[in-house]
Amino acid sequence: MKRQASLLLSLGLLALMLTACLNDSSSATPSLPKPVPTESQLSPSPSPSVSESPEPSPSLPAEPEQREATLIAIGDIMVHMPQLPAYYNSTSKGYNFKPWFSQVKPILEQGDWVIGNLEAPIAGQDLKYTGFPRFNAPYELAEAVVDAGVQLVSTANNHTMDRAFPGVERTLANVKKAGLVPIGSSATAKEQQRMVIEERNGIRMGFLAYTYGTNGIPVPKDKAFAVNLIDPEVIKKDIARLREAEVDVVTVSLHFGVEYQRLPNEQQTKLAHELVKAGADIILGSHPHVVQPYEEINIPASESYNGAPHRGVVIYSLGNFISNQTEDWKDVGLIFGVHLVKTRLPDGSYSTEWDKITTEPTWVHILWKKQKRYYTIIPMKAALSEQNIPGLTAKDYSKMKTLLNGINKHLVKLQTKT
Repeated sequence: MKRQASLLLSLGLLALMLTACLNDSSSATPSLPKPVPTESQLSPSPSPSVSESPEPSPSLPAEPEQREATLIAIGDIMVHMPQLPAYYNSTSKGYNFKPWFSQVKPILEQGDWVIGNLEAPIAGQDLKYTGFPRFNAPYELAEAVVDAGVQLVSTANNHTMDRAFPGVERTLANVKKAGLVPIGSSATAKEQQRMVIEERNGIRMGFLAYTYGTNGIPVPKDKAFAVNLIDPEVIKKDIARLREAEVDVVTVSLHFGVEYQRLPNEQQTKLAHELVKAGADIILGSHPHVVQPYEEINIPASESYNGAPHRGVVIYSLGNFISNQTEDWKDVGLIFGVHLVKTRLPDGSYSTEWDKITTEPTWVHILWKKQKRYYTIIPMKAALSEQNIPGLTAKDYSKMKTLLNGINKHLVKLQTKT
């Protein structure tokens, strides 16, 4: 009995000692089983630690102070009948026009937006391929233009109706199929009301396009939406709509002026100034088939659409980019670049302006071989610097040197007046 009491006492003392030891050592406290994480908790980001004075959560990265992007514009994309034979493959029964653009493709690919004037319907072989005076080009033209880096095309020009309204519908379907964004013609009234807004590097650019007429080919009265005709009041309203949509830049393509005239006339300059006052930033001219100079237009706050000083730029004619027309400057075109900067202001709002103009004059070289004509658009500045383009002769380089000097002087003729 005494031995049992002694044993019980010893066990009690031992239990008290173990309890004391466990209370002194936190590491011996058994941990609770961890809950299985849910899918939303399986995140690579660490959970914030809890402290008596929690630090504020990190803020989101600040918006960049500046954004930059460049618009590149080219002139008339045309297909005359002599341009077809050398590019037809009798086996595939199709065309390949990509060689035309091989030398300028690296330049066009540098643009954030790249736009040209598509001066020919692409309405299908069943409506017959023809050149002047009523054009219709193969579908492969659209594919080649996309391959060269062009993204948007103005389809509002004096040849829009060359295959009547069915040609308008087919052209729009084909350029869209190829991956181009058309501006200035429409297949429905609803489509005419669409706003073409393309964003690059955080800069939103709105595009509009209009023509002076359609070579006397009537636009059906019940399909007035087919092509945008130049009407200053309509254009101003369209610019205002884009501004209300909070675009950063408005670019307007205008098919106007007089063919083969190397300087803009009074109607062109008056309209350009009027549209810059109304909020246009960039105006791209076409129709003369020769390059006309560019002009910087500064509008004072008292005359500007928003009561603030406004600056625009207009190239009155970009000339022919590709065609069969030669001599008298008709085979000289222009790759026109406008560099844009969008700046965040102290109050958090943004201001977008162009700060640099680039001009890359081009020349269409035509090589006769086996009674066929082969065409290459040559960027003259680079060609004269490197002199390594196959098929060009010393005579060609000499001609380009004369053309380049002449067109560079011509481009800035209007700058002395501003």
